[in-house]
Amino acid sequence: MSIDSNYAHPDALVTTSWMADHLKDPGIRIIESNEDILLYDMGHVPGAVHIDWQRDLQDHTIRDYIQPEAFAALCSKNGITPETTCIFYGDKSNWWSCYALWVFRLFGHEKVKIMDGGRDKWIEEGRPLTREVPHYEKTAYPVPSKRRDAEIRAFYDDALAQSRGKLPLIDVRSPGEFKGLVTHMPEYPQEGVLRGGHIPGAHGIPWKQAVNNDATFKTAEELRKIYQTDLGLKPDDQIIAYCRIGERSSHTWFVLNYLLGFDKVRNYDGSWTEWGNRVGAPIEKSL
Repeated sequence: MSIDSNYAHPDALVTTSWMADHLKDPGIRIIESNEDILLYDMGHVPGAVHIDWQRDLQDHTIRDYIQPEAFAALCSKNGITPETTCIFYGDKSNWWSCYALWVFRLFGHEKVKIMDGGRDKWIEEGRPLTREVPHYEKTAYPVPSKRRDAEIRAFYDDALAQSRGKLPLIDVRSPGEFKGLVTHMPEYPQEGVLRGGHIPGAHGIPWKQAVNNDATFKTAEELRKIYQTDLGLKPDDQIIAYCRIGERSSHTWFVLNYLLGFDKVRNYDGSWTEWGNRVGAPIEKSL
């Protein structure tokens, strides 16, 4: 199946068949990023490197992302330059690979794509996997001058102002989490959140509404119906998306930004694990 040409940026996606034909292209780096960190070692797309969202992208002392120096070192170790096209894929309908892509954009890396359908579609089609870990020549990736926190990232105060201003807030968690019936994803452990519910004024649009059963993204027409016709979002809206820790909402960020062309979308990565534990944070529940 080809990529829908009606997406705002259809070049932000590649098909599994395209990937199979370009595994050895020198200008790309294939990056696997999963929730299940053991999957890469069990078999991965030939030539793919493994970037673990927690080990590689998170600061290990404070709750934050790595600093620009560490990002440059990570890219250099994996043979990535600012001109490298990084193609991300992973499990869970690409939600974790979208998270890794979002972090790369946080540091200003421009050339990023997602392999539509991710790891599951690649395997379902019987395409090759390998356990061989590639080793690329180390590069000298320049240290980014800054993180783009103000452009594509939101913090608690930003989300609170969004709520008070009645501006678009999208809660992409499951309906039970949004309603306050549970404080964690279905079939996942409790992660220490003290309160359930959602940010006042937020709209509950689960991230998975944007994907098909085969883990590919829905068509541009289908996505416009979900986010524009039904929800009423406009391309020039200032939008903040959130979930639990920012991973599911990065998937919605990718959909809105790259597939629908909304250029004022921020991801609140503190999300519910911050909001639900914060003293005095206003919370709504619904039936």
